[in-house]
Amino acid sequence: MERVWPGASVEENTLQVHISALRKALGADRGLLKTASGRGYRLTGDWSRQEVISTSSDGVDPAVAPDGWSASNLPLSGVDLIGRAAAVQYVGNLLSAYRAVTLTGPGGIGKTRLALEVARAALPAFHGAGWLVELAPLSDPGLVPSAVARIIGLRLSGDEASAESVARAIGARQFLLVFDNCEHVVDAAAAMAEAIVRLCPRATVLTTSREILRIDGEQIYRVAPLDVPSSDQSESDELLRCSASALFLARMRASNSAFVPDGSDVSAIATICRKLDGIPLAIEFAAARAATLGVAQVASALNDRFGLLVSGRRTALPRHQTLRATFDWSYDLLPEGEAAMLCRLAVFAGHFTLDAVTAVIDDLPEHRLLDGIANLVAKSLIVAELRNGTASYRLLDTIRHYGLEKLRDRGELRQVARRHADYCLTLCVRAEAESETRTDAEWLAVYAGHLDNMRAAVEWGFSPDGDTEIGVALTVGIVPFWFRLSLMKECRGRIEQALAAAGAETDARVIMRLRAALAAALLYSEKGATPEVAEAWANVLAIAERLDDGEHRLWARWGLWNHRLNHGAFQESLLMAQRFSDVATNPGDLAIGDRMAGISLHFLGEQAAARQHLESVLRRRYEAAPRSRMIRLQYDQKLAARAYLPRILWLQGFPDQAMRAAHRVVRDALADGHALSICLALSQAACSVALLAGDVAAADRFVAMLRERAAAYALDLWRAEGRCHEGILRVMRGDVAVGLRMFRAGADELLDTNTGMNHAGFLIGMAGALIVAGDCTQALVLVSGMLARSDRAEERWFRPELLRLSGECRLCAGELEAAEASFRQSLDCAQRQETPSWALRTAIGLAGLLRTTGRAEEARTVLGHVLGQFTEGFETADLRRGRSLIGLTQVE
Repeated sequence: MERVWPGASVEENTLQVHISALRKALGADRGLLKTASGRGYRLTGDWSRQEVISTSSDGVDPAVAPDGWSASNLPLSGVDLIGRAAAVQYVGNLLSAYRAVTLTGPGGIGKTRLALEVARAALPAFHGAGWLVELAPLSDPGLVPSAVARIIGLRLSGDEASAESVARAIGARQFLLVFDNCEHVVDAAAAMAEAIVRLCPRATVLTTSREILRIDGEQIYRVAPLDVPSSDQSESDELLRCSASALFLARMRASNSAFVPDGSDVSAIATICRKLDGIPLAIEFAAARAATLGVAQVASALNDRFGLLVSGRRTALPRHQTLRATFDWSYDLLPEGEAAMLCRLAVFAGHFTLDAVTAVIDDLPEHRLLDGIANLVAKSLIVAELRNGTASYRLLDTIRHYGLEKLRDRGELRQVARRHADYCLTLCVRAEAESETRTDAEWLAVYAGHLDNMRAAVEWGFSPDGDTEIGVALTVGIVPFWFRLSLMKECRGRIEQALAAAGAETDARVIMRLRAALAAALLYSEKGATPEVAEAWANVLAIAERLDDGEHRLWARWGLWNHRLNHGAFQESLLMAQRFSDVATNPGDLAIGDRMAGISLHFLGEQAAARQHLESVLRRRYEAAPRSRMIRLQYDQKLAARAYLPRILWLQGFPDQAMRAAHRVVRDALADGHALSICLALSQAACSVALLAGDVAAADRFVAMLRERAAAYALDLWRAEGRCHEGILRVMRGDVAVGLRMFRAGADELLDTNTGMNHAGFLIGMAGALIVAGDCTQALVLVSGMLARSDRAEERWFRPELLRLSGECRLCAGELEAAEASFRQSLDCAQRQETPSWALRTAIGLAGLLRTTGRAEEARTVLGHVLGQFTEGFETADLRRGRSLIGLTQVE
């Protein structure tokens, strides 16, 4: 590839195309190029190499054709063809190998411009003999042959031109013929093209049509939309690099040369390009409108795109002067049955299968549905794809909007939308049932692609013409999808809407499920662990007790445990975990109870007991909990237990094991693909341990991953934690001022989310940063407040570090006795908790103080005792510092 086609975009069948072109050129000697089965191709015969000196177009003026024919009427290029370089090359290859090539695609996709660009590039190979035959003005298919004859200057005998008479008049002359816009006279155009291919051995036909010609030897190229920015891209350069954005900018600047997009403009341009499916004509309309209305206004008004996008070129064909006219042209050519089917299919917002079509269009037999879909695909109004071995279909969003308008005009929208919603509800029930028999990956592969349709069904259910009862039922059914895909903000908004719409007659179980899902979703939104969340869990528990619903009873207890944990009430959270385990019955639920207890014990400072509980989760032999339960508790329990083990391992003096465990849990979370699990693993395990161990490179990588995932899924809790981690990292790199600002912003955001589980740990990091910055007074105020909080909430896991920081602050102020007292209290606390890593940091500080006061032997004894507890991690920052310090002490 590098040697033969350097820098080119090469498709898989490029070699085959070129072989076909060679055989075409060899003519009667095409047998010299043989196929060697399983190996490739072989050129037979005797050959010699000759130097060939060529001139442009063999010295032929492309504007003047040989044999006395008229000059080419191909128009010169008026504007750059953006985003089609690979397509021009590929179609050019097809044209060199085959004699009938059709460019097909929906209206406005750019078939004509691509065909003309390819034809202009190929014209020299045809000695300048190339003609464009525009078929759009023809209303009578019978006029196609005479139109061709007129364009190329044929003089035919007889009263009437036919496809065969035109082809025979062309004879053996070499030329390129471009038939543009064949769809409304497709049968006549096909007959004309087929006659030319059959009777004119040196003629080549390039056609554009929304429907393929279906003639022998026809090679089809489906013109794709331009590349649009993906929804997860955020950098301006990336957003504007896509060909759709480039086209928008080029047309915008053609109307306003001074236009320079700012950040909000770039985001709006990306939205416009996505909503318009990368259709060039629609994007050009949008750019023309944006030049007068502004980019943001156009982006917000695209729901009425057919009323908005009307500023076509004055010289364009009538059907290209408004977006509606473009689609009216295709729609008016459809037989009534196909038009009705297209409108009904517009209720599908995403991919759909034949089963889905059968459920929504239930008044037609299957063979009629298959024929209709096949015809709509052939006419470029439906996109067909192979997904997971099954054929699926979709409508471009702009075609879908057009179809919905027509469906409303037909008076069928409510009826068809209800059948679509019923189908989605059935799909939800089936998905929940299969969640217990399919693996996680299998379940997502089958059902995740249906989310867009479910969203559309819910949207209709709560619309003025919809059915609120169906909307509420669908909301309940989609909750597992939202949780599994970590779409918590969307989940919260829809559940609040469903609860507001639910009436007194709504089933209590439905209300219970909605409130439980809302409480869980609120935790990861900007509201966080508010009193409303605790109240919601209490309500769920009360309803579950009344209905004797064991599953939601457990879920509510988990929610109340989580709420206490997030408010720093760790002793209370441990009691909640024990109550959960008291009512748990199966091994999976008992594992959940172990995880809950292990996390509470970790924050209480009882690391040995915490590790025992968490490792018991990993040791338990039990089948994976049913998906409803796994979604209910939001994480795979073994993965969630593993997320807390690395920090415990670090505290217990195993920094190498801690880093390996952190890397593994992140790797497995990424493989699972669940955003909440990924953020949990990154924040609690990877970022935390990398920063504690002083591994700046690893911390930089993990913090960037956390911030990216949290932003992509609008997970405000993890976004705030990511900023706190970033602040610590900046301080470690010496950028203290910026690090402190990020720290304070992240800590304030954590307070806004009412989530205090990790807040204290981050404040410790801030205190350390303040000491590094030389602001020991402010650091001491912060540490003193944290010590008081630790006493009240029995939050003890970081108490040795608080006492150490207190000693550092006293030392900074010159209060040597108070500093030594704080260091010794810290050392005693770390030894009681059996956390050598905290003890090492304190021993380093105490040893330094002892050395400065002339007690080097005592410093060596204190530091040597703690260092002797380590069997690994000797390259971590704290251990290197400790070993260096004890070396200095021994020298003294």
